[in-house]
Amino acid sequence: MKIYIGADHGGFKLKEELKGWLKDSGYDFEDLGAFNFVPEDDFVDYAWPLALKVGGDESARGILVCRSGQGECVVANKARGVRAVPAWNEKSAYAGRHDNNANIVCLPADYITPDGARKIIEIFLTTPFGEEERFHRRVDKVRKIDANL
Repeated sequence: MKIYIGADHGGFKLKEELKGWLKDSGYDFEDLGAFNFVPEDDFVDYAWPLALKVGGDESARGILVCRSGQGECVVANKARGVRAVPAWNEKSAYAGRHDNNANIVCLPADYITPDGARKIIEIFLTTPFGEEERFHRRVDKVRKIDANL
């Protein structure tokens, strides 16, 4: 599984901390920026390229980090094939993967600790999509919406 990670200025510090943990944990990841702290940058500039990569690769996963986790989530969900969810704890990360087959997790750097972020990501990356028919039916409906865009 290829993992893409990106963040604006609000998530830059947390993203940089997470990169070391991802490497130490043996994950194959690519940082899509920001590569430097730029206080005036815009989350759109990092969320959109990441969403295009994840949306075009069924096996890929994405991690976006901004201050609230919301702006990047809105942008990412504009890309075909993306099911981005905000996650602020392990339970929300689990539900995003298990119930919705989410492929991008959006983290709120202002509201979680680095340790909390690592736990959220670990759950997100290791939780399989649920086997219940209702979950598959719902994701299939989302895919049909994508096909009509």
